Amino acid sequence: MSGAVATALSTTTSSPGGHNVFVYGSLLADEVVRVLLKRVPLCSNATLIGFHRFSIKGRVYPAILPVENKKVTGKVLLGITDVELDVLDTFEDVEYERRTVEINLHDTSEKLLAETYVWGNEDDPDLYGDWDFEVWKQLHMKDFLAMTTMFANDLEQPETKTRVDTYESYYQKD
Repeated sequence: MSGAVATALSTTTSSPGGHNVFVYGSLLADEVVRVLLKRVPLCSNATLIGFHRFSIKGRVYPAILPVENKKVTGKVLLGITDVELDVLDTFEDVEYERRTVEINLHDTSEKLLAETYVWGNEDDPDLYGDWDFEVWKQLHMKDFLAMTTMFANDLEQPETKTRVDTYESYYQKD
């Protein structure tokens, strides 16, 4: 992303074509984003200061919460439309709260406001350690992509399952 584009985006959570969304877990995978949004938006590597990315017992995806002196690396999806933001809100479901945060862009070192999804339960005893995207890609991405495809297909039905329901039914099929 050019410095001029970053400067234009730095004071708002929306870019010229839509919203900025900081992602840090399964949405780092272009394949997952493509299934949900039917495209892979322009993006830039970024860091969220003052947060930690946790693993969650019984889940293959991570959670972030504010933690002093920590940081989360991820990327910012640029130009997310209102409809796409609604899809992401539905995908993140009730477990997460969408919040506006300030992120640091890697390529320009500029700060940018973006939406992100923060774990809703700050005292959750199931949160532990660190979550690693590369490990997730090797161990879980194939099944998670299949679950996400089921979820995306369900979105087009009159009665949509929540993502948590889709996740639990998919991962309990064994």
